[in-house]
Amino acid sequence: MKYLVIGMLISALLGCSSKDLDELKALGYAPLTRAEVTQALKDALSRGVARGVAVASASDGYFANPQLKIELPEDAMKMETTLRKLGFGAEVDKAVLQINRAAEEAAARARPIFIKAITDMTIYGAFDILNGEQDAATRYLQSSTYDQLYEAFRPVISETLEETAATRYYGDIVSQYNALPFTFDVDPDLAGYVTERAIDGLFVLIAEEEARIRSNPAARTTRLLQRVFGSLD
Repeated sequence: MKYLVIGMLISALLGCSSKDLDELKALGYAPLTRAEVTQALKDALSRGVARGVAVASASDGYFANPQLKIELPEDAMKMETTLRKLGFGAEVDKAVLQINRAAEEAAARARPIFIKAITDMTIYGAFDILNGEQDAATRYLQSSTYDQLYEAFRPVISETLEETAATRYYGDIVSQYNALPFTFDVDPDLAGYVTERAIDGLFVLIAEEEARIRSNPAARTTRLLQRVFGSLD
């Protein structure tokens, strides 16, 4: 009986028009194709980028979010401790705030950079990613496109660091620290550091949206997302 049903289904599929086949796919009767899964993964990531950019680019998008907030670089932690002990805490706080403001400004310009990376990305093992962890597609995007994202995003970060005066505020506290006796000069690559942290923050938000699409049918707002991610239910 089982084989009879399968045979009937195959015969029906062979006799279907493209419109009929689309309807069968929508109902979940036709097997998923690699092209469908690949496109659905890219669509989910693109939606994650849209949401991530909206959240991160809002006022306090980075600064007030413990997962995203950018503190001073690790190399500057000793500098921060010393300056706070000497009464320069307000200056340090201002530098940290403006660094996060720069990341928020840059996030607003991140969408086309990320979307291009997703569009150009070749996905290998699409079914494995679909059946993987809640953030499998996000981790694949991160591992396969990080270098190009960094190169494209760094000039944007450098520009917003200047626009928000973060470079000047940070330069001021570095100068104050380096002028102290018995200290080692601190001069980390601020633009490079903020670029890494800003990108990492966006990936946190993209992963959250991917997990939402995987677990919540209401988040699958297109027929393709419903068909592909519905196969996991």
